[in-house]
Amino acid sequence: MAIEIGAQAPDFELKDNHGRTVRLSAFRGEKNVLLFFYPFAFTGVCTGELRVLRERAGEFVNDDTQLLAVSADSMHTLRVFGEQEELEFPLLSDFWPHGEVSRAYGVFDEDKGCAVRGTFVVDKAGAVRWSVVNALPDARDADAYAKALAAL
Repeated sequence: MAIEIGAQAPDFELKDNHGRTVRLSAFRGEKNVLLFFYPFAFTGVCTGELRVLRERAGEFVNDDTQLLAVSADSMHTLRVFGEQEELEFPLLSDFWPHGEVSRAYGVFDEDKGCAVRGTFVVDKAGAVRWSVVNALPDARDADAYAKALAAL
């Protein structure tokens, strides 16, 4: 079950696709965070969703908001994927311990070994203000995240 609206977002520290450590709490007091869990790099629906975020990056990566995309892929896989798709926002590796952050947010599919399509808007105070969780085959609507962020 996904973390509830109003709850404090579980803090985490993960490596991005360039080996840099990213900690959620580093954005507290500074930026809202669009936390975007996706199953796997190089798959059709995931690639399509991330391309939409790339095309609309100005809405999700700016002075007020930071986009963090999380999958259970390795950092090395994410590096190649990010380069191939020209993704400028951090792709975070929830590879080891496998799916630990996805589990903390209640979006890890134990049978498949990956995150389902969970998206969370975390405000500057670190609280979850909005979320949507879709099944593996169901793409999300970026307009919904933009609207949720605009409401903060």
